Amino acid sequence: MTLSLQDQATQAFTDAFGRPPDALVRAPGRVNLIGEHTDYNDGFVLPLAIDRAVWIAIGARSDEMIRIHSLDFEQTEQFDVDSVRQLPTAPATAWIDYVRGTVWSLLQEGLSVTGWDGAMVGDVPIGAGLSSSAAVELAVARACATIGDLPWDPARMAVCSQRAENRWVGVNCGIMDQMISAAGAEGRALLLDCRTLETDLVPLPDSTNIVILDTGSTTRSRRLRLQ
Repeated sequence: MTLSLQDQATQAFTDAFGRPPDALVRAPGRVNLIGEHTDYNDGFVLPLAIDRAVWIAIGARSDEMIRIHSLDFEQTEQFDVDSVRQLPTAPATAWIDYVRGTVWSLLQEGLSVTGWDGAMVGDVPIGAGLSSSAAVELAVARACATIGDLPWDPARMAVCSQRAENRWVGVNCGIMDQMISAAGAEGRALLLDCRTLETDLVPLPDSTNIVILDTGSTTRSRRLRLQ
């Protein structure tokens, strides 16, 4: 029997750190229904969260060390919170840098980040346009908020995560991906005004089915010759 992602994260945490986790956190990927390329132009978008997500099993530490095992990359990395108070000299794009960058951004926001151990696993396809990076960032923000008992303000956490991707990783994305991962709800799309970050959860009809199709093509556009 295949274990669920949350069970995989829990088991990996126990195996890696010799104790059960204190909590599980999750952040989903997304698709967008309306408003392509308008989030970084201060427009409106209508994304929704999908059933693919990143899970992290977490446990508190008594120091400021963050130690995290990635099941997807089969690697364990660690860093001290104090070591990420300054931006790197060049964009950093290893998987752990999405963790480091999010912690850096939370610190920039004036939030307190304490140490934790974590085991992370996800099923949001990497590089498929479903916002796997935002899911990692928001899952890390959730982990820090849970361990540090920080209030969950979706817009604030989304802005922190976007800042991590823009400035630590070096990807000039808009706010849509992080906002839907931070504020999405089951059975709802999220109408987002990217100028003000005001949101409205829009109910979807019960009969709605969203089909995500991988065409297998890397060509974004083709010129068609009419016969």
